[in-house]
Amino acid sequence: MSSRHSPAPAVAAVLHEPDASAPGAPLVFELCGPVDAARAEAVAARLALRHPTRSVSLDDDGTGRYAVRLAPADTATGAPDEPLSPDLLADLLLPPTADTVPVTGQQRDILLAAVQAQGGPGRHIEQLFWNWSGPLDTGLFSASWQSVADREIVLRASFDWTAQPRMVLHDQASVEVIRHGPASAGWDDLVRRDRMRGFALHRPELLRVSLLDSPVHPSRAGRAATRVLLSYHRALLDERGAHLLVGEFYRAYLAGGTVPGGERRPDIRDHAAWLAGRSTERARAFWTTAAPPGDVALSPGRPGGPALQSGPGRIQSGLRPRQTARLRWWAAQQGAGESSALHVVWALLLYRAAGVHGPAPIGFGVHFSGRDLPLQDAATVPGLLGSSLPMTVTVDPAATVEDLLRQVRDTALDLSSYAWVSPDQIRRWSGRDDHMRLTDTVVRFDSRPALPPTLLSELAARHIEVDVPHSAGGDTSLPVTLVAQHDRSDGLLLTATYDRAELSDADASLALSQCMHLLRCLPDRPSGASTVDQVLALLDSDATPRTARRPRTVRNPALSVLRPGGPDADVICLVTVPGVPDGVYETLAALHNGPERIVSLALGEPVSAPPSALGELLGPGQRLVICGCGPAAPVAYGIGRAATARSDAATSVIMTGVGDAEESARALARALRSLRARNM
Repeated sequence: MSSRHSPAPAVAAVLHEPDASAPGAPLVFELCGPVDAARAEAVAARLALRHPTRSVSLDDDGTGRYAVRLAPADTATGAPDEPLSPDLLADLLLPPTADTVPVTGQQRDILLAAVQAQGGPGRHIEQLFWNWSGPLDTGLFSASWQSVADREIVLRASFDWTAQPRMVLHDQASVEVIRHGPASAGWDDLVRRDRMRGFALHRPELLRVSLLDSPVHPSRAGRAATRVLLSYHRALLDERGAHLLVGEFYRAYLAGGTVPGGERRPDIRDHAAWLAGRSTERARAFWTTAAPPGDVALSPGRPGGPALQSGPGRIQSGLRPRQTARLRWWAAQQGAGESSALHVVWALLLYRAAGVHGPAPIGFGVHFSGRDLPLQDAATVPGLLGSSLPMTVTVDPAATVEDLLRQVRDTALDLSSYAWVSPDQIRRWSGRDDHMRLTDTVVRFDSRPALPPTLLSELAARHIEVDVPHSAGGDTSLPVTLVAQHDRSDGLLLTATYDRAELSDADASLALSQCMHLLRCLPDRPSGASTVDQVLALLDSDATPRTARRPRTVRNPALSVLRPGGPDADVICLVTVPGVPDGVYETLAALHNGPERIVSLALGEPVSAPPSALGELLGPGQRLVICGCGPAAPVAYGIGRAATARSDAATSVIMTGVGDAEESARALARALRSLRARNM
């Protein structure tokens, strides 16, 4: 067994006292350790570099207490007191030496769903597995993966979602490798347990490897056999990126545990810089009209009863090689590929599920890997570069299937020019609510990078045989994600991953079987003579899948007392929003031994003013201390500013970055001790 963990930097905390009586005055934030002069200067330098509209200075009182002072850079304009921007607040609460890059739109959606625990534990984890036959040196195996992490910045990345989601880049990170003996675990149980472990997204350890040895069988002539399980977070990598890293690992293993060459570029930093340099003018104009209309049909089924299941589901079905070749030939007759044929069939099924008559807009997501962007060597960059974009086509029952095929082909070509656009940009440009789905389903056509024959030959020379990594089960944030890829015999293999809270096992199986049936039948139809209505008639004897829409829960503000405190004690208000680490405030209540009353304010959505019940807790001369951990930091800051403007009560705001419950609670406790020392 081999396991290493990277030390996590201490969670940063700052103390701020809003002052409504002096508009335009500098904003002062005390850095609440652990911090020395060098670290404090690093924070001030980062703020000055990234936020040139602010004048940044560092106060040192000579006792080891440091405060950052922010003022408008152009004092001649008499600029009013400006609230902190999300970017500035996030930079203030980062570890002093950390570097960052923005997340992509796809990463943002996955990250927020993950930290807000949408779908429960084990979600948003992807796993690949493959067989390794022959000798396996555990030390060399671990060293080789560590060499890949040293070379690839994506494996030294974590996430920050304090105010503005982004990736944090670290100088060092480890890859956990654990080897299990043949009697220590069953394969299915190992896969399940490893998925349920999840990942701590604030730490740069978002990929790990498990090895399970199999008993040596006499028929294998004494050759050892090991199953390899690679688990990683969906916000970090796509499957193609994981395959690229596996290839690098093999090169390191063959080279004695070190990937030849130094840190490789381009990488996710270059991709982020490329995105930042893109003009959005043409993309905005395109999506203003290309975004799904309000009456678009998205659902893979008709409305049904309440869901009786939960968690992710996964089913597979495939075409034989001869059937795949015939489908490819049929699509090629219209100048299209087999991916367009799959898009046609999926559009037909969504049209049937909508239960409409006559022409209707149908919408679903199409995934673009981002590996064909005009960025040098983009195809070799491991990461999550692509995005799933909404495709809208008009399905007319009187039109021919070939007409629909050409329509989806042309629409996909139009979308491919904007593969770098994120779903949240499309929502913003088309005037949609942030929580509104653009699609209910997504279709993804995967192409795995093949291992070079020379590399396989070198492994074979060492009596090692490996097969192609396969997915052990993916995840989806939508009701259905349909993934297409070719198996070893070049047959088309479809994998449907679905949310069982919205689509039951039986309904998912029905939808996939109908999809496969139409894919088999399309090449048999007379060219140009079959209408959409006639093709759909092939399913007349089948039921239509049913879906259960997951209701969106809206939580009203809830104020509860964690510790009563004394009658004249100050009040500590702990702000909770989705994404705050579970248990952090309960841990703080146990750590903090002050006399204050401690209350919890749970918010489903950010608020711009403190609830009236909060002010009723304060007596004359009592101080209100508002604390926000991670994503609650900007909310606490906003509540503190509003409370100061509305009341004469002394108000302090404590904010921290993200960490686990223990780390974050200790950061809050440090700031509370600093506040107590200041007011003694």
